[in-house]
Amino acid sequence: MADPALSPITRTSFPYAKWSAQLSRLKQQFQQNQPYPHVYLRNFLEADVAREMAAEFPGLATDAWTRYKHPNENKVGLAKRSLFPERLGEVVDELDSPAFVHWLSELTGIPNLLSDDMLEGGGLHQCGAGGFLNVHTDFSNHHYHKNWRRQVNLILYLNPDWEEQWGGALELWDREMRRCVVKIPPLFNDALIFRTDEISYHGFPDPVRCPRDESRKSLALYYYTVESVAPVKARSTNYRPRPEDGPLKSGMIWLDKKAVDLYSKAKARYGFSDQLASKILGFLSRKR
Repeated sequence: MADPALSPITRTSFPYAKWSAQLSRLKQQFQQNQPYPHVYLRNFLEADVAREMAAEFPGLATDAWTRYKHPNENKVGLAKRSLFPERLGEVVDELDSPAFVHWLSELTGIPNLLSDDMLEGGGLHQCGAGGFLNVHTDFSNHHYHKNWRRQVNLILYLNPDWEEQWGGALELWDREMRRCVVKIPPLFNDALIFRTDEISYHGFPDPVRCPRDESRKSLALYYYTVESVAPVKARSTNYRPRPEDGPLKSGMIWLDKKAVDLYSKAKARYGFSDQLASKILGFLSRKR
């Protein structure tokens, strides 16, 4: 049976030959890297493909964005595939394809991964100056497919002119939340692939310091396995304070985490979308 990674349809955006030739080394890196399995890939896509994606990335002004603005994060997201510009949509389709998912399963050693065409919680992410995302572990199960367990995150950065002094580096923390082990700047066409579970703490908690006409842009895709039965208790996003965060900030992080947990449970039960919460948060923000 032919290897799906060799399908000619999938060679236009993702360089399978390049990365498959390095697969043995990358698998070892993924398993050995600390503080939890991950691998950082420079020049992830062909350069011209990444440039096209960055050029058509939607600006912050459009109403299509879902706005995540609360004590634990300040950013926007766009998960509706139908609203993606052409090249961004094509790349998302490829990275959700059986060919790429097969490659990803080989890399991570996790069999039977599947992609999420709903892009739940993922898709395009963006934040301007002042944006942040507190350190957290991710929700464990898909909100609309309760027996889908989240296993792997892929984040591709699309910032051609990013300066590292602007911040925005993704921090990977140890399981005890005592120290940041790795910082990964959001540099153009670089990708991070990591295992997501109850100890994979990550975020960019310090507000981004980019100029007003710049923003931190990324594409986030999440991959799952199907469990035989839905879990008795799914885990919501678990935000955690850093050692340097004072009592007031730590308390706000905890209170907001509890609110997010309630929202997540209601979302899974009643099936509403993040757009409703975005509209409510936007209304409250304007009132203030």
